[in-house]
Amino acid sequence: MTGSSSDFALTEDDAALVERYLEHVRVEKRLAARTVTLYSLDLEKLAACAVQAGVRLADVRNHHVRRWVAQMHGGGRSGRGIALILSGWRGFYTWLGREGLITANPVQDVRAPRQPRPLPKALGVDDAVQLAEHQQSEDDPLLEARDAAMVELLYGCGLRVGELVALDVVPSPEAERAGRGWVDLEAGEAHVQGKGSKRRAVPLGGAAEAALRRWLALRPSVPAGANEDAARALFTGRHGTRLTAASVWQRLKRRSLLAGLATPVHPHMLRHSFASHLLQSSGDLRAVQELLGHANIGTTQVYTRLDFQHLAKAYDAAHPRARRKSPP
Repeated sequence: MTGSSSDFALTEDDAALVERYLEHVRVEKRLAARTVTLYSLDLEKLAACAVQAGVRLADVRNHHVRRWVAQMHGGGRSGRGIALILSGWRGFYTWLGREGLITANPVQDVRAPRQPRPLPKALGVDDAVQLAEHQQSEDDPLLEARDAAMVELLYGCGLRVGELVALDVVPSPEAERAGRGWVDLEAGEAHVQGKGSKRRAVPLGGAAEAALRRWLALRPSVPAGANEDAARALFTGRHGTRLTAASVWQRLKRRSLLAGLATPVHPHMLRHSFASHLLQSSGDLRAVQELLGHANIGTTQVYTRLDFQHLAKAYDAAHPRARRKSPP
């Protein structure tokens, strides 16, 4: 801050305050040099705003900070960037309050503008079906059957990868205590425990049931598990251990590339695809919420935006009034 503060015509007292605060975070709080540099840059921004507004740093009020946030946002700075700046300012004014130099923190109740939530990435219906129906004949039949069953459960049931690897072959008191789920082929259901220890039952489609039966017919040929947990696991690796989430990611990425998809697929992409395609077909947001195990329907509503994108693309591609003619 030394040397740069004069560019903003800070008073000597304000410049001294800033230097004292930076010394405080550097020596007393023992923050890393990079962090101190970032704080210094935040305070340069604060100083510039204060000088432009004609106020001393100790005289900055809540309405000043709100106006500066609006100006930064209007200038194109991201919500995350503004939040980081406000955090730096808030720390400075908290320190001023402890020093008895101000009575209220002008940044305390100011929040950065919300960033729009990025849309989840989902496969198109054709790509999802292509992945589900892909058969890798050169693979070990055991691994091929297992991977096909995993894809059917991820895409056909919308499971999280953690829920998938926690599935057991049959229910047991130990499984319930450990937060594990199981499949019930006779009832056509997968029982899982999701976030917040919330249990739900998800219907198995015909393709998922058939894939599971093929895998379960071959599963006894896997070496015996090293412990009881591995012996109960629905999905196991070559050596009989319960499959990990990382292994599922690797196998799914490999399978999607071998199936000829343009982008590598990860497990959550199949969950997003399940929700998006179901909503496109049914329009029943509450049903999708229940099947995904979302506690709040607001979490599920993001898929309505995906659904609208799908409809908009269909409109642009098919409606004679949708195509904009180039100007002559």
